[in-house]
This record gives sequence, C-alpha cells and structure tokens, in this order.
Amino acid sequence: MPILNRAAELQNEVTEWRRYLHTKPELLFAVENTASFVEKKLRDFGVDEIVTGIGRTGVVGIIRGNLGEGRTIGLRADMDALPMTETSGKAWASTTPGKMHACGHDGHTAMLLGAAKYLSETRNFKGAVAVIFQPAEEGGGGGNEMVKDGMMERFSIAEVYGMHNMPGMPVGEFGSRVGPIMASTDEFTITIDGRGGHAAQPHKTIDPIVIGSQIVNALQTIASRTADPLASVVVSVTKFNAGFAHNIIPEQAILAGTVRTLMPDMRDIAEKRIGQIAESLCAAYGAKATVRYARNYPVTVNHAAETAYALEAARGIAGDSKVSDGLDPMMGGEDFSYMLLARPGAFVFIGNGDTAGLHNPAYDFNDDVIPHGISYWVKLTETRLAA
Repeated sequence: MPILNRAAELQNEVTEWRRYLHTKPELLFAVENTASFVEKKLRDFGVDEIVTGIGRTGVVGIIRGNLGEGRTIGLRADMDALPMTETSGKAWASTTPGKMHACGHDGHTAMLLGAAKYLSETRNFKGAVAVIFQPAEEGGGGGNEMVKDGMMERFSIAEVYGMHNMPGMPVGEFGSRVGPIMASTDEFTITIDGRGGHAAQPHKTIDPIVIGSQIVNALQTIASRTADPLASVVVSVTKFNAGFAHNIIPEQAILAGTVRTLMPDMRDIAEKRIGQIAESLCAAYGAKATVRYARNYPVTVNHAAETAYALEAARGIAGDSKVSDGLDPMMGGEDFSYMLLARPGAFVFIGNGDTAGLHNPAYDFNDDVIPHGISYWVKLTETRLAA
C-alpha cells in the first residue's frame, strides 16, 4: 500500500511542528521546551496516559486500541540536538547560537507525534502502543536512563522499535538488517608523563610527544594485526595535546580517541591492547602511561523476528523494491542499543534524500519524509497489534 491518505493530510501540520522544534534546539537532558511541546500535543490528541520525567526528561504516552486487550509495543523517537552552529540558511534555522538539530531528531519527534495523532484517532489495533520521546541520545545515554527508570516494566512493553533518517537514501525508501547495525562507541584517554626540558637538549628529556606519536601509529595495528580481518573495528586518535612553547619539550602529552566495533568481544580486545601498547611503549622510553577506557553505547543489535516485522511494515508502505533487508552496518553509535538489550526490537533507517550529511552544519531534515515515517509507524503498530 502507498502512504496513508491521513498521513499525507497531516504533512503540513506536522511540518509546522518540526520546523518549530528546529528553531529551538536543546541539548542532552535539558530538553524541557521540547518535552513540554510533546506533552501538550499528546494531551490534545487524547492519549490515554502521559508520563513525564522518565529518564529525567523523557515523555511516554500510552494509546490503547479499540480491538481488545493485548500486549504493548514501544515506538521511540529522540528529542535532543547537537552543540553546533547552523549554516543551513533556512527560514526555520536554529535561533540559539551553538545549538542545532543536525541529526534530524526534530523530524523523528514530529513524525512520531504525527503517528500518535493518527493512532489516537483510529485506535484500530489490539492492546496498546507506547510512544517514547527520549532525551540525550547525542552522548548522554538517555535511552539507558529511561530503561533504568523502569520504563519497560512500568508500561509492560514487549517489543520496541526505533527509526532514524538517512541522508543519501531516497525519500520513500527504508533499510535495516538483522544483527549488529550500529557500532559501540567507547572512548580512551592516554596520559604520557615524561620529563620536560630544553628543546636543544632532548637527550636530557623523556619526550612525551615522540612517545605519543609512536603510540598513535601502534594503535592502528589493533585493526590491522590484532583483530580478525572479518571483524569490524575502528580505533581513531582524535586528540593529541602537548606543549606550549617552541623551545620547550613538555612534561606531558595526552592522547584521546574512540573505538568503534560491531562485535562485543572486540571491545575487550581493543581495551586490553590499548593498555598494553601505551604502557609498553612508555616503559621502553622511561615514561609512564595512565590509560582510561570508558565504555559508552553498546552495539545496536537488531533481533531477527522483530526486524522481519519492521521490514514487512516498511514494504507495506514503500513496496518491495524500496526496502533493503541487507543494509550495511554503520560505525556510528546509537543509544537505542540499551532498549534493544532490554526488549526485542529493531532499528530501521528511512531515506532523507539528497541532503547534507548528519552532524553537518548545513543539514536539515527533509519534510517530504514525514508522511512516509508516519505511515510506517502506523502500519507497524496495526500489524503487530492486529486482532
């Protein structure tokens, strides 16, 4: 079936919501205006139960169907923006310097609100749907906070589904895959304590910059010589801070970076090897290494049955030719991973068309996507909760 007629009718209204949210981006858990906007809309729709403050500033709405008792499924959208300055030039661009919706969470929120309005009007399903509006996806782990707050148990959520826009994928297309689809996002910091001195007398120093440079190179062997060639792992050094004058070898250098992998056991291997490489190279030159390794978002792993349900719903909207079940995994991270650890479910991508990339200052969510996203959420709900 094509997009729903009602979803097409809602496009202009939902676009207005989306553009309003785009003008007022908020970061991490400080999404009070967005959460308030969501809460008000859910009340206007006549949602049966609305709970705020889940995971600090998250909002959950419960919509009960008219076809009898049954299980509850969860549909999740993220609400937070990024600490960036927008350059899109759109009339609805961010009005807050240093903050912008550069990942499309304004679109995700608006589409789920559109689906909530439709489902509240029709209620053509059995059981209930929980519409989940989550804070702090961009590094704050808001998904984990909502899970730890007991969201799944409190609302008896049996399955959970997420969706993200994808620049470069044509509007009206969907994609996903069974198994790992987004990477874990660990971070490391290596502090090298050497001995400073005059740049003209390096033999009297223990140069942390030279040692750090060798560590940077050696860390690349984790992917090329430690990991199975079929395993996906990326080790990137993204910070190298040392020194403050042309003629002084500093006492200390600090390296920092990220480890991305699609295999949970590779996190253990990478953590161990980073420590071994840093400590052994520092020891060889008489320096000291202090290594901090922080595990952030886990691998986002789609469950087989739920991925099949999600893709079937997408095919019902877009047709077989516009739905991929073999989308390549991505090395970006996603805290929907915590929800998929708590309950079976699936994460899918929806095409955003030929736009600037995610986390780009010129990015803007494509409002042509809205009826497709609303239709997908409705189709998924009505098929998973069929009488």
